[in-house]
Amino acid sequence: MSQARQLTFSIFRYDPQDPNDKPQMVNYYITETPGMTVFIALNKIRETQDPSLQFDFVCRAGICGSCAMVINGKPTLACRTLTANFPSAEMSLMPLPGFELIGDLSVNTGKFMRELAERLQLWLQPNDTDMDIHRIEAPMAPEEAAKLYELERCVECGVCVSACATKQMRDTFVGAVGLMKIARFELDSRDSRTSDDFYHVIGNQDGVFGCMTLLGCQDACPKDLPHMQQIAYLRRKMSISVTNII
Repeated sequence: MSQARQLTFSIFRYDPQDPNDKPQMVNYYITETPGMTVFIALNKIRETQDPSLQFDFVCRAGICGSCAMVINGKPTLACRTLTANFPSAEMSLMPLPGFELIGDLSVNTGKFMRELAERLQLWLQPNDTDMDIHRIEAPMAPEEAAKLYELERCVECGVCVSACATKQMRDTFVGAVGLMKIARFELDSRDSRTSDDFYHVIGNQDGVFGCMTLLGCQDACPKDLPHMQQIAYLRRKMSISVTNII
């Protein structure tokens, strides 16, 4: 039996609340175990070496998106990243860029997602405003439900935002997560908004026409969501809308 590897984790450490603290990379050393993920390694480091290490997690199953971070230069989920997949025993961990830093590897994605939802009005605006809780819910075609379910799989981890070159250059860009959610409501027959309404929200350089189509979002998304397909879909819709407006 081969001897277990000794892993070296070079982890970004910085507490923005401490005026005397400075950003630095700190090395930690642990023994690799079968099936070890980066998330498991981080917990082991915090339990046995440094309880002050900050990182986020909730579900530990790739569902909540909380443990997103940059691992060896790629934004992804720590709980779904096996250490065995890295030929080198050395790994660097950084917080996701593009978000407010809480401390170390922890960033405030929730604040960003809430501001994005308010900015783009990411909630259903129904055709029928006469609400009756006793009325039977209107049926939906299975084909439409399947399309909406596919887009609802987004866990708001923020990986697509950090992988987006446009977002890193222009902070006002809505990013792939915003465009994906807009596409979800544009497809929903229950929503009263038209393509022209959505054009006034994302039909500009901060929206669908600002995307440089480098598709870092598509490559990095841990849920394999169809970012490329939905961006192309929205571009066609918005192009038709601008033609009608002109």
